[in-house]
Amino acid sequence: DVQLQASGGGLVQSGGSLRLSCAASGFTFDDYVITWFRQAPGKVREGISCISGRDGSTIYADFVKGQFTISSDNAKNTVYLQMRNLKPEDTAVYYCAVEPLAYFGAYSVNRNMLRKEVYYYWGQGTQVTVSS
Repeated sequence: DVQLQASGGGLVQSGGSLRLSCAASGFTFDDYVITWFRQAPGKVREGISCISGRDGSTIYADFVKGQFTISSDNAKNTVYLQMRNLKPEDTAVYYCAVEPLAYFGAYSVNRNMLRKEVYYYWGQGTQVTVSS
């Protein structure tokens, strides 16, 4: 079974940093795209960044603007999201999701993979709270 465990969230002051982790199991990491999403209270869940387990290509939502960096350690089946210069508006539950690259017919990521509707497998989320 596909399992995703997101961790690393917490309470941080404005301007601070956090690194989130998404530990994956139950599937061949290289064959999947792994994506970070977030959902703030009362808002729609939005895609932040994707990484291809096959070729390591990455893509970011327009709002990221260099604030976040996605990376992966395929040997550990883990994807990270390094977040810097956090602001109160970054407060949200952060989720990781995966889907087989074969679903998209591609080895590299593209913007379609930032859409929450295309993902079946989700982790449980980790809360990030940024205080002003």
